[in-house]
Amino acid sequence: IVESTFLGCHTSLVVRNLRIGMLLFILSEIFFFVSFFWAFFYVSIGELSSHGVSFWPPMGTKAIYPWKVPFLNTAVLLGSGATVTWAHNAVSAHNLDMENNKSSILINKKWWIHGLLSLGITVGLGVFFTWLQFNEYYMSSFSMADSVYGSVFFMMTGFHGMHVLVGTVFLLVCWFRLYLH
Repeated sequence: IVESTFLGCHTSLVVRNLRIGMLLFILSEIFFFVSFFWAFFYVSIGELSSHGVSFWPPMGTKAIYPWKVPFLNTAVLLGSGATVTWAHNAVSAHNLDMENNKSSILINKKWWIHGLLSLGITVGLGVFFTWLQFNEYYMSSFSMADSVYGSVFFMMTGFHGMHVLVGTVFLLVCWFRLYLH
């Protein structure tokens, strides 16, 4: 932070490499989750084709109904995407106003408040998502040890929940940094 923001030490090559590094990280995360989806579909299609009788999910496993908590979780994630975009736009406008020095302190304070509010809502939605997922795990009729269905389900949703939790902590740190700015 000190090098890039206050000292201006990041050359165009460093900035380019940081962007490439972030793109490679995102690409590795995509392949990470694709592998779990591949395993789920491979096992589900194998179960349907090898036995001649369709049993997916496996017998004794009651699948979670997708139009209740999973749908709400999806809506919460989409809402958090909208609020974090709002926060990004507010912080960008605030920084632009600070650099150009064209606007009054009230306009800068307006963007600062918008950024704090939208980041706060995003963090709240991340916490709400984590709470919903915890309740979904607690109320499920199967565990990770029940079958391939359970293990793949908990691995996929668990890693996704961990990503949301880490993102929530990251955005909370951003909220405190913006607050102290």
